[in-house]
Amino acid sequence: MLERFIPVFLALALGLASGPTLAQDTSVSFGGLRADTSLPVEVTAENLTVNQADGTATFAGDVLVKQGEMRMQAGEVRVEYDATGKAIARLHATGGVLLVNATDAAEAQSAIYTIGSGEVVMSGGVLMTQDATAIKGDRLRINLKSGTGRMEGGVTTTFTPGGN
Repeated sequence: MLERFIPVFLALALGLASGPTLAQDTSVSFGGLRADTSLPVEVTAENLTVNQADGTATFAGDVLVKQGEMRMQAGEVRVEYDATGKAIARLHATGGVLLVNATDAAEAQSAIYTIGSGEVVMSGGVLMTQDATAIKGDRLRINLKSGTGRMEGGVTTTFTPGGN
C-alpha cells in the first residue's frame, strides 16, 4: 500500500516543509484505478441519440459507464466507434465526470477514455483521491492498464506528517 504513495511523498519531500505543495506536474501511482480494458463496456443513461453519419452515439442524463470494477459517471457521454463501426474507440464524457475503482477516485469537468490504449485524460478542476490523500490539478492522465498516472498544471496537495 505504501509503495502507491512513494511518488507523492518524494514530490512533497523535495518541495515542502509543511502546508500545501504547488508544482507544474507530478507522477502518481494509480493502482486502484487499474482496469481490465478488454472487458465489455456497459453504458446506462436516460437517453440515447445515434448519429449514423459520423458514427457516434450520445448517452445523456445520469450516464453510468461500467467496465469490470471501474465506474465512470457523467452528465453526457459521446461514444466514438472505430473505422469498422463495430468497436468503441473512445468515450468523451462531460458534465461532471467521476471515475472510481477500488480505493481511488478522480473527478473533473470532462474526460476522454481511449479504450484500446486504456488511457483516460481528465481535465477541468481535477481532484483525485487515494484513501486520505487528495491531489488537485488541471489535467490528469491515467493509464488503466498499468495503473500509472500524471497530474499536470498547478498541482496542489496537502501532506500531514504522520497522518497519511
